[in-house]
Amino acid sequence: MSTKDWLEKDYYKVLGVSKDAKPDEVKKAFRKLAREFHPDQNTANPQAEARFKEISEANSILSDPAKRKEYDEARSLFGGGGFRFPRAGQAGGPSMEDLFRNSTGDSGISDLFGNLFGGTTTRRTGTTRGPRRGADIEGEVTIDFADALAGSQVTMQTTSDAACDNCHGTGARPGTQPTVCRACQGSGMQTSTSGGVFAVTEPCRECRGRGMVVEDPCPVCQGTGRGQSTRTMQVRIPAGVTDGQRIRIKGKGGAGENSGASGDLYVLVHVRPHPVFGRKGDHLTISVPVTFAEAALGAEIEVPNLDGASVRLKIPAGTPNGRTFRVRGRGVKGGAADGDLLVTVDVQVPRHLSEEARAALVEFQAKAGGGDPRAHLLARH
Repeated sequence: MSTKDWLEKDYYKVLGVSKDAKPDEVKKAFRKLAREFHPDQNTANPQAEARFKEISEANSILSDPAKRKEYDEARSLFGGGGFRFPRAGQAGGPSMEDLFRNSTGDSGISDLFGNLFGGTTTRRTGTTRGPRRGADIEGEVTIDFADALAGSQVTMQTTSDAACDNCHGTGARPGTQPTVCRACQGSGMQTSTSGGVFAVTEPCRECRGRGMVVEDPCPVCQGTGRGQSTRTMQVRIPAGVTDGQRIRIKGKGGAGENSGASGDLYVLVHVRPHPVFGRKGDHLTISVPVTFAEAALGAEIEVPNLDGASVRLKIPAGTPNGRTFRVRGRGVKGGAADGDLLVTVDVQVPRHLSEEARAALVEFQAKAGGGDPRAHLLARH
């Protein structure tokens, strides 16, 4: 639909509602008229189909708050419903194209109203398209456990969509230009009826949503205007990143079209496991073997830490296997607060005993007493 048609049509009159009608009133009026003039109900009346399209067109504007606001503002600017474009050779002053000609000599009337139907600007010169944001791209990196905790900088090679080098993004053979799509008037979108009642807006089938038609396509990109760009960049991985975390880096994705913003880069981080340390949130974990005697009698042991500085940990007498001790502030750093080092005791049972050691244990068992540790289980059986 052209700007001329838009300004001349009174959509409120088409639906039979007042200019201050509420959304529910607009919906009710549309449904009533849609049922009355639906082509399936008026097979013998060829005028019904044209009337139905007119009703659907009016509803697509008045049912959308943003479009309705712009429609009202535009009609208010031109004095409401009675505006008409001067015809060629008609007396009565300058044409609307002259009234809206801007300082660069281009006609600005389409720029003024172009965003009503899909946000795309189309001028009579025929080749201007609005900016389009570049596509988001994804990449993956694998880093060491220690680098994940401290943060690191990695080199990544990315491949993304970019303007074709041969046609500079126009999609047309060098020396030619694409033209405005006649089907959608350059908006890239078309409105049709789905099921005969509701209006549906979808990408134009003729230009596939681009708003432009390439009659003589570029031999390199086959008319798409896009090519592949490979870049090598340095990416900063923040401290404390976890395995499987997805990091967003703004503006490092695919290049935009027509001065549009670049897309974003999403980096999926894989962390290699550490042979000694594990991680639980912001805490480091480690399993430390101790002897039976150390667990029974108590001991002070030395525990390694990821930063290279070991810590001293006191094991109290009678420590059971699997008990976890917390060393505060020696875990993951860089968050709101430093994590802790969680040390789990793994009591080692000797697999082979000498005759002397066996005799000593038998004597220890007899003197230690304590009874049968499984007696309470047997009593409940």
